[in-house]
Amino acid sequence: MADTVIEQHRFPCDTCGSDLRFDPSTGQMTCYHCGNTEPLSSGNARDISELDFNAAIANALDAAEMEETRVSTCPNCAAQVAFDPDTHAAECPFCATPVVTDTGTHRHIKPRAVLPFQIEERAAKSRMTDWLGGLWFAPNGLQDYAKKGRALSGIYVPHWTYDADTKTAYTGQRGTVYYETRTVVRDGKRRQQRVAKTRWTGVRGRVARAFDDVLVLASSSLPRRYTERLAPWDLSHLVPYSPEYLAGFRAEGYTVSLQDGFNDARAKMDAMITRDIRFDIGGDKQRITSAQTQVRDVTFKHILLPVWMAAYKYRGRTYRFVVNGQTGHVQGERPYSRAKIAVAVILGLLVAGALGYMFALTQ
Repeated sequence: MADTVIEQHRFPCDTCGSDLRFDPSTGQMTCYHCGNTEPLSSGNARDISELDFNAAIANALDAAEMEETRVSTCPNCAAQVAFDPDTHAAECPFCATPVVTDTGTHRHIKPRAVLPFQIEERAAKSRMTDWLGGLWFAPNGLQDYAKKGRALSGIYVPHWTYDADTKTAYTGQRGTVYYETRTVVRDGKRRQQRVAKTRWTGVRGRVARAFDDVLVLASSSLPRRYTERLAPWDLSHLVPYSPEYLAGFRAEGYTVSLQDGFNDARAKMDAMITRDIRFDIGGDKQRITSAQTQVRDVTFKHILLPVWMAAYKYRGRTYRFVVNGQTGHVQGERPYSRAKIAVAVILGLLVAGALGYMFALTQ
């Protein structure tokens, strides 16, 4: 197999020679030195092809589908973030830990598609500031952090998407609810009462479903509960991968393997298949005794999704805030001020005591 080329890209301005960057507000390459703009040719989601899953697992992908990027591995959270050739030191955007670059190269499957940033930093910062400002019992330092307007980091976060055809044979039971009238004695009186009961009937059948673009986070640097809540993503806006979209941003290397990602995707598929089986069984209630699923024609893509990110340290602990770079939706961790909570509890007790005293006087 041929040697994998280390990917390094520069985009000099035709007017002044400075670096061009991708501008989310215009969808063009922009020189922030002289203001020159250059159009960026892009395809659409129909031009993005899938890769064979089994070939990738067997390490049989064509060499052209692989690349190496220069990365920095954070010593605290293990995030692998790609940097441009002139970057020598930076702060980890995932946990705010100072890191030194040139810690090695990351060989990986090339991205097939990218969802370009559509929310610029100023708009993302405004969304995050509003979100932080609305948090109850937040430390004063967090409010100050929001007001200072610290720059956000634009990160392309890696994801896998999986396609598959499935056929499932199942056995189970269909429950039909019916009612019986019983006589009960209550408070010395006899009453008629309807009681619900279920009649079960054995069933078997087959369901089939074709899955398209089952999305799985390929990073372990961010808490999944927050990244999952950044959804939905409109993947119809994916464009074929081009390094120009990354100009001025960072890209995280995936740390969740293709196989592990597929295991997560299977869990999502199985949940949908279970829903299909219950619908196919019908009736008022359903029991699934067994389900045997055949999965065929599995394909995948490595894609990059845009996230604006900030990390805030409070009492030695890092809290992360993330903004969906397509929709502006905000999620994140948050610290609580013990002093504010204590004051609120004391005030609550004082108010309750005062109300109790006033009530006692009226008796």
